[in-house]
Amino acid sequence: MAVRLFSSNEVSDLCLGKPAIRSISLSDTVSAAIALLKRTPESYVSVWNCHHSLSHHRHCVCVGKLCMLHIICFLSKPHNVNSLSLALQSPISLLLTESAALVRHLPPNASFLEAIDAMYEGVQNLVVPIQEQNNSNSRKRAAERSLSFDSNRDYKSKYNYCWLTQEDVIRYLLNSIGLFSPAPATPINTLNVIDTENLLAINYDDPASSALDLLSVALTNGSSVAVVDSQGKFVGEISPLVLNSCDESILPPIATLSAGDLMAYVEAGGPPEDLVQLVKERLEEHNLGAALEMFVGDETGLSSFSSYSSSSSDEEFCSGKNWKQLGGNSAKVVRRSEAIVCYPWSSLLAVMIQALAHRVGYVWVLEEDGTLTGIVTFEGMLKVFREHLKTMT
Repeated sequence: MAVRLFSSNEVSDLCLGKPAIRSISLSDTVSAAIALLKRTPESYVSVWNCHHSLSHHRHCVCVGKLCMLHIICFLSKPHNVNSLSLALQSPISLLLTESAALVRHLPPNASFLEAIDAMYEGVQNLVVPIQEQNNSNSRKRAAERSLSFDSNRDYKSKYNYCWLTQEDVIRYLLNSIGLFSPAPATPINTLNVIDTENLLAINYDDPASSALDLLSVALTNGSSVAVVDSQGKFVGEISPLVLNSCDESILPPIATLSAGDLMAYVEAGGPPEDLVQLVKERLEEHNLGAALEMFVGDETGLSSFSSYSSSSSDEEFCSGKNWKQLGGNSAKVVRRSEAIVCYPWSSLLAVMIQALAHRVGYVWVLEEDGTLTGIVTFEGMLKVFREHLKTMT
């Protein structure tokens, strides 16, 4: 029954109400990407590679999904920190070397099962044409269009598109969770869903900059970077979700603080004054004039952040964000930065609900004494459901 249901339902049903994705060219600069991200309510923009065919048509394909954290990781590299103006003029193609495999085009009449299969293979984002609004025949035209849709090329100039993410698919599966019994009620330590080999973790006292390479990996696999103490006890995380709500002014704290101090710096309510002063002193000590100018110029933004966060109890902004420059764009809001955890005996359903409720794609797995033992991601959950569907065919 489940296989038949998911084979008959179309991915266009999951696109209802989704906004059209903003786009940027693969050849645009890092500076242009920062400007676009600051004007965009969403935290990501799509990256497209377009060329002209022999028939003089402009063919475009989406090759990645770009966020501020991609830029932060790129600009934080030592040779870029010392030459920020040059780095800002680099093409964004340098930031997305591994992203193409994570994005796949699907026609609107593709089945939901095809979407699950794509994500089972490691795809994180599906690009789907969406119906034009205010047109009663749009659904019919979308179906007709899909008959000649090329999964490798797209006529972006003619149509709008939306993202379908692993979260969208997991949320949809939750609505049909009864079809997968008894797996949802089964403890995660018996489902082979806890990833213990690909944990991304650093020590509390390690330089925050040592997390940059791990954060790049976390962006690729939809996870995060754990922070542990010397006994391997879980302390917290350096979250891509939180850092992605920052702008380039977070570069100096990353370059100068420890992992533990960076966690405190991005907590709600603004960074402690002693950490602000510590960043300034270390920037001056290392003669990082451009970074110091960036950091000092952001101080007015911190007061703007503090005044906003004092009126919000459920959601906060990254305290490094220059809200004066952004005009206080309240659409770019992130959840509280406390890490979400579970235990080996937690049920799969409980872990799913935790992740969906907090809008994160992963949940850390701890032993009873607080030792970090693994992580459960949306990708791992999807594999459990896909394997279950295989047994039903």
